[in-house]
Amino acid sequence: MSSVETSRAEDLLRELAPQVLGSLVRRYGQFDACEDAVQEALLAGAQRWPVEGIPEHPRSWLVTVGSRRLVDDFRSDSARRRREENVASLDVGDRNPASDRDDALTLLFLCCHPSLSAPSQLALTLRAVGGLTTAEIAHAFLVPEATMAQRISRAKQTIKGSNAGFDLPPEPERAGRLRVVLHVLYLVFNEGYTTSSGPTLGRPDLTTEAIRLTRMLRRLMPGEGEVAGLLALMLLTDARRAARTDADGSIVPLAEQRRDAWNEDQIEEGVALVSRTLGSTSVGPYQLQAAIAAVHDEARSAEETDWPQILALYEVLERVAPGPVVTLNRAVALAMVNGPRAGLALLGTLDGDERMAHTHRLEAVRGHLLELAGDEAAARESYRRAAKMTASLPEQRYLSLRAARLR
Repeated sequence: MSSVETSRAEDLLRELAPQVLGSLVRRYGQFDACEDAVQEALLAGAQRWPVEGIPEHPRSWLVTVGSRRLVDDFRSDSARRRREENVASLDVGDRNPASDRDDALTLLFLCCHPSLSAPSQLALTLRAVGGLTTAEIAHAFLVPEATMAQRISRAKQTIKGSNAGFDLPPEPERAGRLRVVLHVLYLVFNEGYTTSSGPTLGRPDLTTEAIRLTRMLRRLMPGEGEVAGLLALMLLTDARRAARTDADGSIVPLAEQRRDAWNEDQIEEGVALVSRTLGSTSVGPYQLQAAIAAVHDEARSAEETDWPQILALYEVLERVAPGPVVTLNRAVALAMVNGPRAGLALLGTLDGDERMAHTHRLEAVRGHLLELAGDEAAARESYRRAAKMTASLPEQRYLSLRAARLR
């Protein structure tokens, strides 16, 4: 198999992982055991598909391999009869491992079960549905990896002990879980758009899956403005993907991107969603972020960007959903409207925020604003500090290059 086909196989395995996990959990009901079985199936696929070729029905292949692993475990366990009875009581009907039913959305809601705390809901869903590693999830939450590993382990045990059935929750209960579900999809998309570590800037498999699940969620809950807002935000952001790097994979900042390389279809769909939704329902953070993205995408050049409107939207967003990342982004908008020193003063309010201690973004933005202010020596040091704090190789190269150009 060629390198292109090998890459396709790897992408397909990542895409199918949550669907396979959903199928196994629906059939067997034992979340922790099913996740182990999925990992075994994915490993088998990674070893065999590059040699034997991708099977005609890859999802069914993985479900079958995972099911066999589970059956073997059940048979070898000393409490086989009790386990088999438990499996039978949890089976909800579709016993065909080759079923084409997509259980990813049901799995998403299961991971957001009300018996879990909100942080545990987020962590477990990112692991099971998003396919993120524990390190990637820890980065998204701005906590140490060991802390996140314990949180995920406890969440799995809680789900196991809850005896929750594998079905979409009833409609009244869906609304209560929606905030966490949206946050999870948002984090999955963000990790795919700018990975926390590794040699590439993004993981299109994650952004594609996040968009796919959000479309499914919108079909399930068409009257929810924040679902439409999140979908619009993803589309408007992902529309710029092709222009974010140059031929050798180096990062191209937004102001320097070729806007004719942006995806016009995604922009058109995203803007239409924002236009239909904003103001028609109660305004939430995803609608506001989508509106900001729309202002960026509709500007024909960086110079024509309506920064006063973006600043006004960030001010509303900070009232609706305050947080250090919102303040960070507002500082950039403030700098573009009132000058870099104003932005730097706002950034200074984040220096004591522990949530920013695990991310390079504060120093990266500080370097950018210091450079705009003409303080090249201080900008160089901020860029260098930021480069040391990120595990993303493209971001390391970009920040180091920015520092090197300031002499």
